[in-house]
Amino acid sequence: MGVIQIAELQPHSIHADDVLKQLSTSSTGLTREEAAERLERFGRNTLPRAKPLSIQMLFLRQFLSPLIYVLLAAAAVSFFLERMTDAIFILAVLLINAIIGTAQEYSAERNIESLRDLVRTYARVVREGESFEVDAEECVPGDVVLLEEGMKVPADLRLLETHALEVDESLLTGESTPVSKDASALLKWNAALGDRVNMAFAGTIVTRGRGRGVVVATGRETELGRLAGSLTDVESAKPPLTRRMEVFSANIAKAVLIAVILIIAIEVRRGMDAAQVFVQSVALAVSAIPEGLPVALTVVLAVAVNRMARRNVIVRRMVAVETLGSCDFIASDKTGTLTMNELTARLVAIPGHGFMEVTGEGISPEGEIRTAHGKPTEQEEHIIKRVVTAAALCNEAFFGMRDGRWVHHGDTVDVALLVMAHKVGVRQADITARYPMIAQIPFASERKFAATLNRVDGRLHAFVKGAPETLLEMCSSMVTIDGEAPLERDAIERCASDMANNGYRVLAIADGALESDEDFSDRRLKGLTFLGLIGMIDPLRPEAKPAVARCRKAGIEVAMVTGDHPITALAIARELGMAQGMDEVVTGPELRKAELIGKEAFDDLVRRARVFARVEPRQKLDIIQSLIRLGRTVAVTGDGANDAPAMRAAHVGVAMGKSGTDIAKESAELVITDDNFASIVAGVEEGRVAYSNVRKVIFLLVSTGAAEIVLFFLALFAAVPLPLLAVQLLWLNLVTNGIQHIGLALEPAEGDEMRRPPRPQREGIFNRIMLERILLSSIVMGGVAFGLYKYLLGTGSSLDEARNSTMLLMVLFENIQVFNSRSELRSAFSLSPTRNPTLFFGTLGAQLVHIAAMYTPWLSGVLNIGPVSLEHWARLLALALSILIAMEAYKLVRRRMSGNSHVSVTEPLD
Repeated sequence: MGVIQIAELQPHSIHADDVLKQLSTSSTGLTREEAAERLERFGRNTLPRAKPLSIQMLFLRQFLSPLIYVLLAAAAVSFFLERMTDAIFILAVLLINAIIGTAQEYSAERNIESLRDLVRTYARVVREGESFEVDAEECVPGDVVLLEEGMKVPADLRLLETHALEVDESLLTGESTPVSKDASALLKWNAALGDRVNMAFAGTIVTRGRGRGVVVATGRETELGRLAGSLTDVESAKPPLTRRMEVFSANIAKAVLIAVILIIAIEVRRGMDAAQVFVQSVALAVSAIPEGLPVALTVVLAVAVNRMARRNVIVRRMVAVETLGSCDFIASDKTGTLTMNELTARLVAIPGHGFMEVTGEGISPEGEIRTAHGKPTEQEEHIIKRVVTAAALCNEAFFGMRDGRWVHHGDTVDVALLVMAHKVGVRQADITARYPMIAQIPFASERKFAATLNRVDGRLHAFVKGAPETLLEMCSSMVTIDGEAPLERDAIERCASDMANNGYRVLAIADGALESDEDFSDRRLKGLTFLGLIGMIDPLRPEAKPAVARCRKAGIEVAMVTGDHPITALAIARELGMAQGMDEVVTGPELRKAELIGKEAFDDLVRRARVFARVEPRQKLDIIQSLIRLGRTVAVTGDGANDAPAMRAAHVGVAMGKSGTDIAKESAELVITDDNFASIVAGVEEGRVAYSNVRKVIFLLVSTGAAEIVLFFLALFAAVPLPLLAVQLLWLNLVTNGIQHIGLALEPAEGDEMRRPPRPQREGIFNRIMLERILLSSIVMGGVAFGLYKYLLGTGSSLDEARNSTMLLMVLFENIQVFNSRSELRSAFSLSPTRNPTLFFGTLGAQLVHIAAMYTPWLSGVLNIGPVSLEHWARLLALALSILIAMEAYKLVRRRMSGNSHVSVTEPLD
């Protein structure tokens, strides 16, 4: 008998005794020998974990890019032609790029490793009738495990006994409310995971009570393990930047190849030496291909990664930064991501008196209970004290100060009640000492209430909490401002319904004197006084609402995907500003029905929804795949194992570092170490800055390369000698792009990134504005340079002198073009050089390097260049400023066309 067979038999649908027989065990547990044999047979109780890539594999992965392939081909041709300088230069660039990328990704993986929980989990097992602790990894099928409050369930268990047992299963189901367990229940074989009340699943937390269960699955065979294993079947969406760069690289390669073939054909037809023309053409190709782009791209992303690290975000794959910036849809888990994953009492309703607000957030005693008119009156304060006293006495949790900080343990409902009691000065330790407990009825799902019997001023007094409909049957009166009055059942039910419809978990409180302890039982509790209703909710994270608002302002849709009840989910969504009505809510059962109809029906539901409630883990994955089919660029946030498949399938997954499971972190590209939802907005902004900088670098490299091609083609058409030698082209490439594109990669944000809409998914890097700017600038630079070259040849200058002046003009042109590249619409004069000193001093230094080369005998001889007079230099500078004038005019026209003329000067920069 093995684990897989037990899983096939569905232990939740089999009587506990039969499960023990199937596993060849008993309530007294296995023997030590049997446990050792099964550990050998089934392996250690660990989840499947992806093996980290070695440094060698990370290094090799850096070369998987179409642009890299083009550059490797160029290096191979250069070697073939014995152009060793060109080949070595290209390979050096690729090596630098690979080293930077490898170091960044290796560092990210080490950071992820450091986030893993270093504390080992232990389990209490029964073996040979004795209980003792073992490492949870040593649990085997057939082991009998004891569960207590606060313990992590070590494996999937079929429960044998339960005593008021409640388990937090939010990491699997997304449901924040603990699940009451019942070992005696027998369920249908196809019962949903969240309804399997006779099971306890690996990784979940016991929040209350005690229990005993037999291990039916360990490791990868647990529900948690299956989720981890299913990730290998989920195909990740290709990042937008990768897709755009592939298209860009292919287009560049085609354009350069066509240009080179044309030049070779024309020059050979004119009678030039074929080998010389080929060398010249390869030099032009190397110059035109933006070989500095891989390094610049890596630097752009590395800068964004470092900026994100300062904001407590670890980036596992650098390209994920830009992907988050590209996203136009964020599908977020609710529990632990948008909310605190802790219940908080928010409302107290007194019959016939309306609602009182409980202020304060989370597990903190800061706050108070306020009425509609402010501070409670003396009568109201008396009723409030009576309500919270009952809630604190009928309570099994702990909340108090330990070592200078507030600590708590126990059921989340009980903890919330104790926190509320502290806010009005009622402390559990004080009142239990004053009113000692005599007997207790623990909460059970079938009873739907809990009660304690206490001695109050010498008399027996019952304090009860539970479902409103259950307590109403026990009560004959209710408390009001004017004293006790006959019970008004309809009014209380309406009040409870209103609270539930607004997303609150509603708890009723009652108390009453008893004649004897015999009246304290399930069936005999009668004649109590109904004190009030308490509304509790899992509160929003403080940063969640403004973060969602910023996303929406940036044109990003935000949706909630949760296992919670639709009404609860909608109430949270309303508070966040995500959705307003039930027409924007879609439930898991509705998705299941649509799936049976077909993908089109499923996609129609997903298209209109902004809240997905009561969804199962697999449905989260289906939702993400549907959004991708609908053309959305999707980011998924979450912390539980149930979020992992969806995070893997999305364009970018964002996991919570503190509350997130290992599976979630391994599935995500970004990990937020402080669990702050607002960091997602920071990631979006940094991603948009990164992509903007990539475009700036591409514009500089392509426009200058295109200008050189324009210059050569004009010379071909004019039937004059080629204006630059091969070595001059390579030198030009070095002094105009060697450091400047790195400086552009360091450009800070322009300030309006979060006011721009997301980029259309199908938009390539070469959109209309990019093409217009490249065409204009290349024509101006190439045309003016050719005009100068033709003029000098026509006025008697030697070929070397004409090439020398043309070379200097191109250096000036391309260094001025650097400052045109800093913004697509802003004037170059509005961007202070001090915002990016690397760019300013790098460009200035590159210009000085060329001037020094003109005056260095051996280098000027190699490059075939020489000094020029100051007057001639000034004339060339005046010609070079034509590109600045042309681009400023273009930006002005573009701003006026788009109604953004103010961005040139008046808009502040961040």
